[in-house]
Amino acid sequence: MELKIRKIGNGYGVLFPKQLLEEMRVTENSVLQVEKIDGVYQIHPHDPEFAAALRAFRETEPAHRNSYRELAK
Repeated sequence: MELKIRKIGNGYGVLFPKQLLEEMRVTENSVLQVEKIDGVYQIHPHDPEFAAALRAFRETEPAHRNSYRELAK
């Protein structure tokens, strides 16, 4: 899917098709998270609880990498 960047006032924005918003389960005033992972930008709905859990994992992962690998088996 291609989306066109448009000038909106003094900034720029993207208009999302209604079908895409429904698939993402977002509505007006929803917050989206933009992340760059391995050089690819990803946009997804922001979930504060998931963000906190992911932040905690990323902080502890280097010290517990082997434990996490064993738990994943």
